[in-house]
Amino acid sequence: MSIKIRKATADDAKFLAQMILQSSRAGKKIGLYDLIFAKSPKDIIENLTNLVKTTAHNHCHYKNFLIAEIDGKMVGTLCAYEPRIATREMFFASLREIGCEDESKEYIDILNQCDFNLNNRTLVFDFMEEVEGFIDVGILKELMQKSLLSARLKGYRIAQTIVEIGSLETLLFYKKLGFKEIEERECELYREMFGRSGFILLANEF
Repeated sequence: MSIKIRKATADDAKFLAQMILQSSRAGKKIGLYDLIFAKSPKDIIENLTNLVKTTAHNHCHYKNFLIAEIDGKMVGTLCAYEPRIATREMFFASLREIGCEDESKEYIDILNQCDFNLNNRTLVFDFMEEVEGFIDVGILKELMQKSLLSARLKGYRIAQTIVEIGSLETLLFYKKLGFKEIEERECELYREMFGRSGFILLANEF
């Protein structure tokens, strides 16, 4: 089974939207994007599809993604973004660009309570996901190896990621790839809304 890794394009927007939503829910009934788009008349996938194509270069932008394919079928994603570029302000600018003018107070409160002070000289990984039916065939490892190689070529030497407390399989996978726990942040508001205690920040020096 041959795995092909390629850069995402704007044509992949709907697939990326599905993977972003899958990642944010992470086994929960709802995730952060359900919260962000709760007041929007458009459905969540439509909003996310538009979000990944905005002029404002937010962290969900398609240019940040790699896509894994097997026999021409898209089966996985990994996002790598620069926090100095994909700022909180850029994300809110993207939301306004797609017509979501009302910023979710609950989302902003979660950011204020749970957010980490990310090192701007690092690359951040997010939305590492596989399509059901293609789990554990090496997709995520291939995506990560390609992303780390690209990061080295750009001059980065540290990668970071944020994992929910309790996401043991994801945490174990990152640790196998050389990531180490740096900081843990419990967030009561996040627990009340999503039933998860908070987040763990991990880093990998390569």
